[in-house]
This record gives sequence, structure tokens and C-alpha cells, in this order.
Amino acid sequence: MTWIPVTRAIGIDSDEIEESATRSGGAGGQHVNTTDSAVILRFDVAASPNLPEAVKHRLAALAGSRLTREGVLILRSEGSRSQHLNRQEVRERLVALIREATLVPKKRRPTRPTKASQTRRVDGKVKRAGVKAGRGRVRFD
Repeated sequence: MTWIPVTRAIGIDSDEIEESATRSGGAGGQHVNTTDSAVILRFDVAASPNLPEAVKHRLAALAGSRLTREGVLILRSEGSRSQHLNRQEVRERLVALIREATLVPKKRRPTRPTKASQTRRVDGKVKRAGVKAGRGRVRFD
């Protein structure tokens, strides 16, 4: 049982993470066909006792299609030919994703445009309308 720190207050147990190795695609020649270097990480967000509910909800929103209906986050790494480096990279991505989910977004306070900015906007529109009106046909009366 190893503890993976995410923030000062939050960490996840390595027993909550399920990793499996599989063959990776792409370049690499015969090496790719013989070694299981790609790493697939599964993390059950819904059942994790170490994450607060608010973080779970934000993590689900951030994960998007990487989260299954059951609430399992699936991450895959096959960037390196080394299984060890892929395992390290996929764990770093998991920690970064959870860390991003811990940030509470600021509430937006709706504001109104100032009187001066409204005046500038209308003046610009009137000026532009004058320019466009000057492009019409010239009448000789």
C-alpha cells in the first residue's frame, strides 16, 4: 500500500489504481510487436474514499469521455517504448487531473457596461453607418 500525494489535504491509495500493460501501436518496429509497453490505468472515481464529493463531481466534468458510466476513469499512455516510463507518465496525468479538479472555479459576478462605454459603442456605430452610407450611388440632382 503506497500513498500517492495529490495536494496537501488529498492523496490516493495506490490500491485504488488498477494498471495493466498492453501492446502499443505506432512506430517501433518489431519491438512494438513483442512487448507490452502501453499502460492503461483505471481509477474508480465514484468509489474512492479519499476524494471529497465536490472534487469527484469536478473530476467527472473534466474527464469527459475518459470516464465510464460506472464512474471509472481510464487513462492510457503509449508515448514511450518503456513500460516504466509510460506507467510513470499515466500516473502523473492522473495526479494532474485530480489536482485540477480540486480548484474551485470563481463565481461570475455579472456586471453592466459603463455609460461611457455605451456612448463609445453607439458613436462608433453611427460613424461606421456614415462611412457605409457614403458608399452608395451618387445622385446628381
